[in-house]
Amino acid sequence: MKILSISAEVAPFAKTGGLADVCGALPKYLQKLGHDVRVVMPAYQKVEHEYHTTNKYGLSALPGQLWVPTGVGVSPAGGFRGTLPGSDVPIYFIAEWNLFGRPEIYGYSDDAYRFAFFCKAAVELLAALDWRPDVIHAHDWHAAPLITWLATAGTQDDRFRNIPTVFTIHNLAHQGRTHWKIFDYMGVQTYGLAEENYDEVNFMARGIHHATMINTVSPTYAREIMTPEYGAHLDKLLHSRAFDVHGILNGIDTDVWNPATDTYIAHKFDTNSLEAKIFNKRELQARAGLPQRDDVPLLALVSRLDFQKGLDLMGHPLHMLLNGFGGGEAQFIVLGTGADEYEQMFTRLAHYHKDKMRAYLTYDAMLSQLIYAGADMFLMPSRFEPCGLGQMIAMRYGTVPIVRMTGGLADTVYDGSTGFTFFDYTIDAFWNAMYRALQTYYHNRPHWQTIQKNAMNQDLSWETSAKRYAEIFAWAIARARGW
Repeated sequence: MKILSISAEVAPFAKTGGLADVCGALPKYLQKLGHDVRVVMPAYQKVEHEYHTTNKYGLSALPGQLWVPTGVGVSPAGGFRGTLPGSDVPIYFIAEWNLFGRPEIYGYSDDAYRFAFFCKAAVELLAALDWRPDVIHAHDWHAAPLITWLATAGTQDDRFRNIPTVFTIHNLAHQGRTHWKIFDYMGVQTYGLAEENYDEVNFMARGIHHATMINTVSPTYAREIMTPEYGAHLDKLLHSRAFDVHGILNGIDTDVWNPATDTYIAHKFDTNSLEAKIFNKRELQARAGLPQRDDVPLLALVSRLDFQKGLDLMGHPLHMLLNGFGGGEAQFIVLGTGADEYEQMFTRLAHYHKDKMRAYLTYDAMLSQLIYAGADMFLMPSRFEPCGLGQMIAMRYGTVPIVRMTGGLADTVYDGSTGFTFFDYTIDAFWNAMYRALQTYYHNRPHWQTIQKNAMNQDLSWETSAKRYAEIFAWAIARARGW
């Protein structure tokens, strides 16, 4: 199959979360299955800056210009070409400095127009390359304008008529709401949806409505979003497409996240040398200025500090933990940035428990690697979690996750086998799961090591997930061709 992947983020070129990790890894594994995969994303300020300075990714400028028709006239755009690191998968960048030459990826009042332009430019890129994909894989609302155009105005364009689309929902909460006038800008004539207010366009709803097939990034999340609790007001629309909604668990790059070969951690180890993990714990304690004690459990959180992550459950249990109510002494490290209320909470806790806790309110990729390798337990009490990568990485490094059973957390962590889980979104439920983990750590070390090894041996690679995506792409193509 010829597959085009279109996304606002692709690691390592631009990243704010798991979306970029998926779009940077999945195409490589699809190519390994024999498919012709190409990727397109915007050329953000960082991308253009690196091209003009170090050009560490070896990008080259595309010849000529792309002429993008919009409601305000034909606009020029440029582009770059490169490959996904560690592969020969082509990646193309749409360059338009006024729209994408900004410090941040998102958060601007014209975001809907920025990504609508990006999607229409991607159409012109395909025409310039003289390459017609068999299927287009669009990620989240930023790529939904392309799905919308193909299902409306695109049906009158011989170059792109009847190309099937697969729409992947990474996070339903972000929907791309904007004014109806955007359709004049895109050259689209269509009708309103029940999920849209008067004079409003909801691109997430449009992607769900128009796509040939739909998937989310874990089986449990696919079921959850069809309920009012998790559906973000789109549950009825998703119910109407229930036959076409699938859940495919994200994977991780097991070559990159491998404690046996990782050069960024203090000491390499695997399931046969699990005792060597302790050297990473000592290094982490030393870096954090905490007492280097092998017998004290070190718990950790690496996360965006926002509402989704269940951080409103954490303050009191952490205070109990560090005061010894879990059955013994403990240490805690947090790494992340986000909402001011959570940063203040962790700052106050770290100040009160100076000899037991450190709060790093920043982004530090190197430190996060050491935390995954050196901590004993990893906390993810998420309110909702479409898939989650933190728990997978932690398990890969023998760091036992304590998670709430939601979304991908429920699909990857098994209570008492690969980690510890709780269901009710309450402080008591979270504390009870943490307490059970601590009791196992303190009093049943053989079972604790079994849990660590079970977690490390779990198949969390992209190989299985890529095969599932290939199946959905084939189903979408079959439907479009009437097979």
